[in-house]
Order: sequence, then C-alpha cells, then structure tokens
Amino acid sequence: MPEDAVISNRTDGPIADPRVADLVRAGEVRFSLFLPQYRKEAATGELRGIGMGHVGIEMTRAIAAQLGVAARAIELKTPLQAVACVAQGECDLGYFGIEPSRAAVLDFSPPIIQFDYTLLVPKNSAIESFAAADRPGIRIAVVNNHASTFALQRIVQRADIVGADLPEDTFANFRAGRADAFAAPRDHLLDFAERLPGTRVLDDGYGVNNVGIAIAKGRPARLGFINDFVAAAKGSGLIARIIAQGRLRGLRAAP
Repeated sequence: MPEDAVISNRTDGPIADPRVADLVRAGEVRFSLFLPQYRKEAATGELRGIGMGHVGIEMTRAIAAQLGVAARAIELKTPLQAVACVAQGECDLGYFGIEPSRAAVLDFSPPIIQFDYTLLVPKNSAIESFAAADRPGIRIAVVNNHASTFALQRIVQRADIVGADLPEDTFANFRAGRADAFAAPRDHLLDFAERLPGTRVLDDGYGVNNVGIAIAKGRPARLGFINDFVAAAKGSGLIARIIAQGRLRGLRAAP
C-alpha cells in the first residue's frame, strides 16, 4: 500500500467553484509522487520533494490553499503506479511528462515545466554525445515506464536498453558495469553523478520533457479548473519562483 503525508492544512474557507466542489467536500487534494521525486528524512519522517517532486508539492500546496483544503502526498515507487493512482481516482492529480502512451487514461494541462533527457557516463568513456551512445554493443540503463525511457525507445536504433523498475536499481546496474550509460532527466543525473565520482553528464541530450498536471480521463470541469490555475501560475511567475526557491538544476518554466 502507498504511504501518504499531509503536507499542508487548510488555511482559508472553501471557494465556490462547482468544478472542484468534490475536492472541497473531501477536504483535501491528493497528489501522486514517485521515486526519485521524494525522500523521507530519517530523523523526522518529513517528506522532502526532489526536482519535479518539489514542484509538485509546492504547486499542489498552492492549489489546496486556493480551495481552502489540505494537500496530501501519496508516496509511490514507480511512474506506472503513480499514473495508475491518478487514472483510477485514488489520487486527484499528478505531475507527469505529457506522453502519448499516457493520453489514453489521463488528461493534461498545458506544460508547466520543461527539462531535457541526457546520459551519465564514466569520465573516461568514449561516449561524448548521445549519437555516440547509439552503437551496437552499448548498453543504456533506464528506469522502466519513465517518460525519459519512452523518449529513448522511440529513437534508439542500435544500443541495448537495460531496464529496472526503480531509479536506485538502474543506478546500481550502471555503477556495477552492467550498463555503459544511464539515461534519465538531467537533474536526476546531476545528483547521481555527485554520488559516483569519476562520472560525467553529457552536455547534449536526446529529448525534452514537457510536464503537465494530469487528472483522470474524462473530467472536463476539473481540467478546466486546473488549466485556469496553470494560466494564473504562469502569469504570476509562481512556477519560476518555485524553481528558484528550490534551487532546481536543469528545470525551467514552460512558456
């Protein structure tokens, strides 16, 4: 079973907007997080958002504050579990790359965040660019069902893909030499590179992830509310402030 954490309590009275009346009645907005978007502080048990997880926490806090309800994080392990949580109505929303493979079960807001995908390689590797990695005999470690992996699978032609369900398992494959490169969002790889001296993140990438707020398919009223919220967040500079305050490397507000 997933864990969950209340990350903010209701502050104002509920707003009178019939598009989100069910959330107001429930008294909370539940949103999904998946690894490595978060971690729990060992001493306090406090939930800490990492990268896109930080954005998700702060954006949901802002949505919940507008509704006058609590924000509750549902902590899951994999992107597949997080998508299912939203699609099945066990989470009210999530933050995912806008991928064709997800469009059958999720509806998306316009993009709120952009970041690129790239590779982590040993410092002495002959791989200097993504094009140099797509060769016979090269093994690229990936996280299964991640948007970065979907993008890679659409373009890789000669390299072999080595998949694992969790980021730590993917990192372990790379660290143990079972893969020649590790493909993921740049911000994730910068963190992994700090943990493994003797590695480097490529300057170029192989795609850009446009992340939107996702809800279950077929709820046009709720989607309309979310789209209005996103437009206001862009206009006010909220998204850029969240990135700056979180000191998030490799992430930028979507235009």
